[in-house]
Amino acid sequence: MIFRIKVFFLALMITGLYSCKDETNSKAEPVITSTVAADVEGYDETYRPQFHFSPPEKWMNDPNGLVYNDGVYHLFYQYYPDDIVWGPMHWGHATSPDMVHWTNKPIALYPDDHGLIFSGSAVVDKKNTSGFGSEENPPLVAIFTYHSMEKEKSGRLDYQTQGIAYSLDNGENWTKYEGNPVIGNEGIKDFRDPKVFWHEETFRWIMALVAGDHAKFYASANLKEWELLSEFGKQKGAHGGVWECPDLFKLPVEGSEEEKWVLLISINPGAPNGGSGTQYFVGDFDGTTFTTDQMETKWIDYGMDNYAGVTYNSEPNGDRIFIGWMSNWNYARNTPTEAWRSSMTLPRKLSLHKNEGGYYLKNFPLTQFDRITKGKMLLPRPVSLEVPFEREFENLSQSELKFLTSPGANISVTYSNEGGEQVCLQVLGESSEMLFDRTRSGIVDFEDSFGLAVQKQPYKPEGDLVQVRIIMDASSVEIFVGEGKHVFTNQVFPKQPYTKLEISGSPDASLDVLMIRDVNSIWHPEK
Repeated sequence: MIFRIKVFFLALMITGLYSCKDETNSKAEPVITSTVAADVEGYDETYRPQFHFSPPEKWMNDPNGLVYNDGVYHLFYQYYPDDIVWGPMHWGHATSPDMVHWTNKPIALYPDDHGLIFSGSAVVDKKNTSGFGSEENPPLVAIFTYHSMEKEKSGRLDYQTQGIAYSLDNGENWTKYEGNPVIGNEGIKDFRDPKVFWHEETFRWIMALVAGDHAKFYASANLKEWELLSEFGKQKGAHGGVWECPDLFKLPVEGSEEEKWVLLISINPGAPNGGSGTQYFVGDFDGTTFTTDQMETKWIDYGMDNYAGVTYNSEPNGDRIFIGWMSNWNYARNTPTEAWRSSMTLPRKLSLHKNEGGYYLKNFPLTQFDRITKGKMLLPRPVSLEVPFEREFENLSQSELKFLTSPGANISVTYSNEGGEQVCLQVLGESSEMLFDRTRSGIVDFEDSFGLAVQKQPYKPEGDLVQVRIIMDASSVEIFVGEGKHVFTNQVFPKQPYTKLEISGSPDASLDVLMIRDVNSIWHPEK
């Protein structure tokens, strides 16, 4: 029997898995008025994400300049407007009122005589410390890395410097600072990706910057003149590749009065399942130095397609909202799309927690996401998995699945189609691990590592029931277990949509609640 998922909306908790078939938050989110998107030309190509941000055409990578100002969430990003492979970098630009619906804007920053425009951040200079605006009209200030191809090709190491630009009309138009670069380079390779924030305790701007295998911290009173404060990381964390895209921020520890600082560092290569990934450190920052007692390497996501993620400055509710680039440098240039290449992850709220093993981050989709879901298939009573739960659908490639299960259960969730393509998640309570298998997910032969191996991560559930949530778009699968304690983010390229869902498990496994919903397109409201 074919079920067409038709939904309104409903909030639930869910979890679980066993073996793959062998076939060929407590704090309320901000209340924002619902937005009805107009139909957008394009955005209907094969594999085009329908509710993740992707550029109208051509190449995109790192999110940049994530900042909120005057009712607008800004998403800038690394962009090459002339091809679908990496090239001379610009800052592309999109805006959103709700972190769900996006409007494409003109290119914000173009290369100039100092170089290409690499990754960075943006701030609202509310006190007009830079003098670019006024107290009545404080400027947006972008801080970015210049990359001089001429210097790099000549063999010099000082080809990356830091520059700034400002906008007095909320990001519509930008002016480069005539005194650029504001931080020069004394011969450091891979000296880039400034993340800047206002540090109220010392009443100055702080910049986190990466320099090859470690981070550097700088301070400024006016965003123009910077002083080196300290360094971190030469003997900490993973060092399988170059450090990139730092982010430093403070978070409360949920359920306590404690606050800690979190430092995000992306690394390529060196991720736990290969290629690109993002590690994090939990510690303290005194306005000058970041320190941590953390011994083990911790990862924000164990999937292969969440990289270079950073968080929003000036978020109005004080939440820490994260977006990552949904790709991996192992194969980013080779994925089977034609008009555009790459998308962003869903925006996620970060929260900090502590148990007997120490501090850990959760990342989980914003509650605003529920506004674009519809229809439901709900099984509110426990469902035994002595016999696998199986259903067929018209199209699961734009859907959300949730269920709850016991933390010790072994459960397997498999999406498949008539062509024998499938993806499979295993949650193995008995062996304390999670597995994700995309080796037969569709087109996998465009690069060896894409479908080479089953991905793994440790599984340490908490509580009497564990939620499993799987969000599938046209070419991606985002998996959140334990409300974002355990995450897999991955691209998939099936030749036809997945239409069959099977949940199986060990004889004692069961599902306490199960819900499936369609997800509306943000580009074509009728879809």
